[in-house]
Amino acid sequence: MDLTARPRRLRRDGIRSLVSETDLHATDLVAPIFVDATTDERVPIESMPNHERVPVDDAVARVEAVRETGVEAVMVFGIPESKDERGTRAWADDGVVQEAVRRIAAETDAYVITDVCLCEYTSHGHCGVLEPDAESDSDLTVQNDPTLDLLAKTAVSHAEAGADMVAPSSMTDGMIAAIRTALDDAGFENLPIMSYAAKYESAFYGPFRDAADGAPAFGDRRHYQMDPANAREARREVRLDVEQGADVLMVKPALAYLDVVRSVRESFDRPVAAYNVSGEYAMIHAAAENGWLDLEEAAHESLLAMKRAGADLIVTYFAEDLAGRL
Repeated sequence: MDLTARPRRLRRDGIRSLVSETDLHATDLVAPIFVDATTDERVPIESMPNHERVPVDDAVARVEAVRETGVEAVMVFGIPESKDERGTRAWADDGVVQEAVRRIAAETDAYVITDVCLCEYTSHGHCGVLEPDAESDSDLTVQNDPTLDLLAKTAVSHAEAGADMVAPSSMTDGMIAAIRTALDDAGFENLPIMSYAAKYESAFYGPFRDAADGAPAFGDRRHYQMDPANAREARREVRLDVEQGADVLMVKPALAYLDVVRSVRESFDRPVAAYNVSGEYAMIHAAAENGWLDLEEAAHESLLAMKRAGADLIVTYFAEDLAGRL
């Protein structure tokens, strides 16, 4: 037996933590919150245990609860009181996100990130302006360039309300350049953009669409979100966003796309975000409820894997649950 090769020497208590290669901290996490303009009371999200939609009046209390766990950043999603074909409530001065962000920014020290998209605000549930008369999968086309102007207006409205960072998620070609130009022209040169740079069309989004009331009324999003079969395409998408001025690069989903997280980490010199999406959260909860695994241990291991793959920050619904052990 070769007694010089004993890796197990470094796995004993005491030294194990000293030689750990990957650290996960509460300050690495971003907690999503859902603010709902259609309700005056909190509404549990059935497919996402321990999460709920909160009315605008409860937005500050919701963020304060997050901050008490040690998590410093939140990502705000809005459910508007009304929808239309163009999603005009997305950039309204009195919109749900704008109203919530004003209060959060004024009354808390949270770092506020806002999701910039149109799907929660359009009556058809797609992430932009549709071709006229689009009513089925065969004629479904989101008009790219007309959508850019609406995304830019939405991002500026969030910045004016007090957002610390905007996070465009529509996968519209040229969205980073359009938003960067609009923010700079409005005097927000120092406000960073976290791009959903590699966002896949995924089966793991189901619970979120319940939470944010953003499911498409018809068709799907495969024509503008990425094919799960493609990894090299992700590098092309991310490179374009870097060239247009993205400050942080997100991969979404995270757990089933750790190879993409690693590829982005190795290819680009920007901070990398991983979005631990609703389906990943829900399936671990469901397995734990059946006694098939330990909820906290499985959640911690999954987030540790994202960090090990190269994520600098993680958007996760587990943020508050795990913060205490980190």
